[in-house]
Amino acid sequence: MPTQVQDKLTAIINEIDRTGHANIMRLTVLKKWFEHPRRLRAFGLWVAERAANRGEGVTGEAAALFEQARTLLTERPLSEPMPGWTAAEVLHRRLVAFQNTHRHQQWGPVRIIQNWDLLLVEEGLDLYLGQKRAPTDGYRLAADDCQHYDPRFGTNLNGPSRERLVALLGFVATLEAREGE
Repeated sequence: MPTQVQDKLTAIINEIDRTGHANIMRLTVLKKWFEHPRRLRAFGLWVAERAANRGEGVTGEAAALFEQARTLLTERPLSEPMPGWTAAEVLHRRLVAFQNTHRHQQWGPVRIIQNWDLLLVEEGLDLYLGQKRAPTDGYRLAADDCQHYDPRFGTNLNGPSRERLVALLGFVATLEAREGE
């Protein structure tokens, strides 16, 4: 039986189907959901794994980082259900260093992001490693993962966001089912 969070995610997907977009703030329903123990770490790992598999067509250091991320996050033996802690920390440090360029703007320094999917791997590892622990951090990662820029709607939930929201709904349902066991 679907939970309240599952119902609200389904409503967001239906709104995208109906109108072409939905306000990204509707994902704030996840803040309460992330208060449950272990959900943040599991979610961070899930997003990092998915983002690591999207890094096609990149070259140079970014390609090496995607390869390291895929090896750590998706190509481990079944006997190791979670990535090694030390290897995850090493990868996280490499990801931060790779995108650690800041440009000074009128209102302050701005971090320059060269590859969005590598940022998602980094943010997912932040949650997995416990460097970020607040439910709002989980919400922000979900928003970063699902958002899509469209000039008609800005950075919001729209067409391409739908697929990621469906995957998020599946993750929520699966995790809640495991917790009920």
